[in-house]
Amino acid sequence: MAAHLKKRVYEEFSKVVQIPHEEVPAKKLRLSKPSKSAALHVDLCKATNSTDALQYLLQFARKPVEAESVEGVVRILLEHYYKETDNSVRLKIASLLGLLSKTQGFSPDCIVDDVISTLNNEKSHQVLVQLLDTLLVIGTQLPENPAVRQRLIEVACKHLSDTYFGVRIKCLQLLGCLGTVDAPLTKDNEGQGMSTVRDVQNVISDYFGDQDPRVRTAAIKAMLQLHERGMKIHQIIYDQACRLLSDDYEQVRSAAVQMVWVLSQLYPESIVPIPSSNEEIRLVDDSFGKISHMVSDGSWMVRVQAAKTLGSMLQVSPHFLEQTLDKKLMSDLRRKRTAHERAKELYTSGEFSSGRKWADDAPKEKVDTNAVNLIASGACGAFVHGLEDEMYEVRIAAVEALCLLARSSPSFAEKCLDFLVDMFNDEIEEVRLQSIHVLREISTHITLREDQLDTVLAVLEVSQVPGVPPPNSGVAVGS
Repeated sequence: MAAHLKKRVYEEFSKVVQIPHEEVPAKKLRLSKPSKSAALHVDLCKATNSTDALQYLLQFARKPVEAESVEGVVRILLEHYYKETDNSVRLKIASLLGLLSKTQGFSPDCIVDDVISTLNNEKSHQVLVQLLDTLLVIGTQLPENPAVRQRLIEVACKHLSDTYFGVRIKCLQLLGCLGTVDAPLTKDNEGQGMSTVRDVQNVISDYFGDQDPRVRTAAIKAMLQLHERGMKIHQIIYDQACRLLSDDYEQVRSAAVQMVWVLSQLYPESIVPIPSSNEEIRLVDDSFGKISHMVSDGSWMVRVQAAKTLGSMLQVSPHFLEQTLDKKLMSDLRRKRTAHERAKELYTSGEFSSGRKWADDAPKEKVDTNAVNLIASGACGAFVHGLEDEMYEVRIAAVEALCLLARSSPSFAEKCLDFLVDMFNDEIEEVRLQSIHVLREISTHITLREDQLDTVLAVLEVSQVPGVPPPNSGVAVGS
């Protein structure tokens, strides 16, 4: 009876007090990769000297870093940068900062202030160059951020007066990549304690006369980069670019040729004065004469560039174009006939010479001193020099340029025919082949003389060129 009563009491108590059974939520496990910044921090802390630190940084540079980890890695690198005394380690850290800024999905605007701060406190020129290169990378990654761009331009102007050529080069590259017309620059006047507001092109052109040729080259290339970005170069730059054509260093002359060509395309009809003369001339004609003169440059690479550039100057006056094939030989102000003129005269007269005639090239035409045009002296015989150059690369460039110019001028095509046929006898097969292709390109503008046809056929018989049809296919032959 007592046991039954206890059971009833327990049942009634359970109805009154219900103890809920709460389910314990299951713990979710998340698998994550080890933090790159933490791993780098541990490695750098383990380094006992700068050699070890540099080794760890080199190993880290070989590993990919996810976009979400980049900012943490940058903070660790900057923290170690401030403590590091070895230039080589700081140089590697600066290099890594630039590399990390290129990470897909990472916006480097958050590290601009830190990089500029390290730049202002850095004493090593090599590290300065690398930090400026990092800023250049950041600037190219953020083209739509005018605030960042303006800050980077100010940094470049501030360090342009540095004594180390590498720093000046990087500053000029920054100006070329980021400079704009609508944002005037504030440049410190060295040693005067004052600053002036100037245009980006004026600032860059100041370094056309730098004492280091590498800086002069960088200044011209920075100006060309402004042009490639759509900025119109001022015509006043033309005189400076022309002076650089006579620079002692071939890299400067090469860049100057390109600069002169750009200005000739921007201002072809502008009138410029001729030095030591009261005459004036179109800018495109003047630049054509100056670039033609570079076909005789001491550097074969400059000669190649000059010859190729001439082929794209289609706006030049016909008179100057024809001067490139007119290699006048002067003797006491009397004009001597060229070898081409003497050969043509023999053909038309029907004479055959068994040997050189006595004084057959003697000057017969008296030259009027007032009629000697100093303007065309640069263009005079430019292609003759190019086609006779000792380097076959220059000869090929001259043949290609002749093709481009002859296609747009039938009269010029007729005049250069003798020279192109002569190139069939060149010792280099590539030059001969190029001459054949050019002759086909201008075939609608030319008529081969019989002696020229004999030369072409003789060459083709000696060396059969696969894929090249007979010369009379599409080329008119004169009787």
